[in-house]
Amino acid sequence: MAERSLTHSIKEKARALGFDLVGVAPVVPSEYGEFYEKWLAQGYAGAMAYLAWSDAIAKRRDLRRIMPGVRSVVVVGLNYYQGSTETLADGRRGRVARYAWGDDYHDLMWARLDKLVSFVEAKVGFPVTHRRYVDTGPLLERELAVRAGLGWFGKNTMLINPQLGSWLFLGELLLDLELEYDLPFGADYCGTCTRCIEACPTHCILPGRILDASRCISYLTIELKSESVSAQLRSQIGNWVFGCDICQEVCPWNRFARPTLEPAFQPRPGLPVPELTELLTLDDEAFSRRFKDSPIKRAKRRGLQRNAAVVLENLADCAGR
Repeated sequence: MAERSLTHSIKEKARALGFDLVGVAPVVPSEYGEFYEKWLAQGYAGAMAYLAWSDAIAKRRDLRRIMPGVRSVVVVGLNYYQGSTETLADGRRGRVARYAWGDDYHDLMWARLDKLVSFVEAKVGFPVTHRRYVDTGPLLERELAVRAGLGWFGKNTMLINPQLGSWLFLGELLLDLELEYDLPFGADYCGTCTRCIEACPTHCILPGRILDASRCISYLTIELKSESVSAQLRSQIGNWVFGCDICQEVCPWNRFARPTLEPAFQPRPGLPVPELTELLTLDDEAFSRRFKDSPIKRAKRRGLQRNAAVVLENLADCAGR
């Protein structure tokens, strides 16, 4: 089948499966390998030691270390924006980042990528060697998305699409097929805007599109596994009990965001502003039941309850001023 026709069919099928964006990138060595290793050396990954594994670094530099025969990467984007739902918390409630209001996106996107592979194999008439990823593998996803024409790197290091903004999940499908490649997204539309940098409470967004993840509220409330958060950063977490949306909420490009049509991403009961004392009473069984198939399980019960205690302390301090 001609590359152009097959590529067109893949894109149509991806959209029919519910993906909002789809592009195709060629397989070339990463332009950001040296940048990434320097970022690691400066300690910006915090306690996420898995990001520095030598094998993972090599794979991020060259996708052929993941799949020797890979020739194309299909990159998809799925909108998760749920609109302007009221998220203000009172003295008993915290805030949860929008991406975790509904069901876990990994399973949903993996299933759809599997269906896309089955479609491709039916089209070409033979088994296709492939790998599929949704934010869990050793790929530089946003670089691939830029290369596939889906958007540009914002100053907050998020991928920004000019039609949808940055409320996007990304997924990748590595294929051993030649396809027609999209032109990389070559523009930078952040201009002189620095709203995300100025709005970040922990000052983790640095010049040069660098994120000090060790100071990011999302890292502190999800990836940091220690029993406590440093005194320097506790108050700056504010009322975020899981994740953070501040740099996206202030981004002018997100005025173009439209509410997702995906039912799985609609807010679960009790979200987006969970009652903090209730979180503190959960035992392991209740935690597993309450957050079954939810991204919030990544923080584990101990981490979520640590966060709830920090937020309660912050809210009490604000009330006492």
